[in-house]
Amino acid sequence: MRIEENKSLKHYNTFGIDCTARYFVSVETVKELKEVLSQKISDEIFILGGGSNMLLPAKLNSFVIHLNLKGIEVLDQTQSEVRIKVMAGENWHEFVQYCIANDFGGLENLSLIPGNVGTAPIQNIGAYGVELKDTFESCTVLDIENLNEKEFSNEECKFGYRNSIFKNEVKGKYIITSVTFKLTKKDHKLSISYGDIQKVLAEKNILNPSIKDVSDAVIAIRQSKLPDPKVLGNSGSFFKNPIVDKDTFEEFRKKYPEAPFYEISPKEYKIPAGWLIEKSGFKGKRFGDAGVHKKQALVLVNYGEATGKEIWQLAMDIQKKVKDLSGITIEPEVNIF
Repeated sequence: MRIEENKSLKHYNTFGIDCTARYFVSVETVKELKEVLSQKISDEIFILGGGSNMLLPAKLNSFVIHLNLKGIEVLDQTQSEVRIKVMAGENWHEFVQYCIANDFGGLENLSLIPGNVGTAPIQNIGAYGVELKDTFESCTVLDIENLNEKEFSNEECKFGYRNSIFKNEVKGKYIITSVTFKLTKKDHKLSISYGDIQKVLAEKNILNPSIKDVSDAVIAIRQSKLPDPKVLGNSGSFFKNPIVDKDTFEEFRKKYPEAPFYEISPKEYKIPAGWLIEKSGFKGKRFGDAGVHKKQALVLVNYGEATGKEIWQLAMDIQKKVKDLSGITIEPEVNIF
């Protein structure tokens, strides 16, 4: 464990932003994490996981702690269910593939989402009709101030759409060190209602899909639409799909009757942000080294040397144009620093 100064984070964030950290350390155990926090090197602590859901500035005057905590443990199991504890530094997709290989169901729709396990509850990651909260049981956290450990249950995390208590009331107070999931071992409840998944399964002539079939379908869909961060810097979906009330929805539909939507309830409707961005003319556009992906308008990309400031300016331009055209405000899913 070595504390470094003026460390480049270019290879620690999926956008590939060349951000310099005032101090940096990578920890591999909770004990090491407690040790570095107790040293009080800086009042500003920045916890770094997989770097997949963030847009960094050119410089962070903070003590950046890279969580590299590893380990997957089966706590207990019955004939139908299994409880698994996963350390925060485990790669999310690799963990999902571990579950698929062991026929543990519940996470297959969340395949190929970038990032690490420890940051997944913060965002309540979700895709194709499934959210982390559906299988999440609890997480262990470390209090940054007093270094005490405690647990948060599913209910205590106050999960919402791409949201949790860790983005609101207790933001910056705790570090998630491990997450416990409850998954199925048989009679898996598959979520395959999304058209894209049904299309891929139909093309493969799969009538009774396994969780691996669903995972493979999701991977194929994501690979066809989303760029590999190792090839083209990005953070996946940059914006949340906006949820609007009935009055706003009806006004919007008068103007754009062809627009796709999802009815959440008789009073709430979700509009695809990608459609709104594409309608605003940004899909595939490039502004210097910052741009919008040619296949998926939800994804902002770094073609090489874009700064966080340049990508954020593009995001704000998109927000304004979408608001002007549709009357709907789209909000970032990515954390902006």
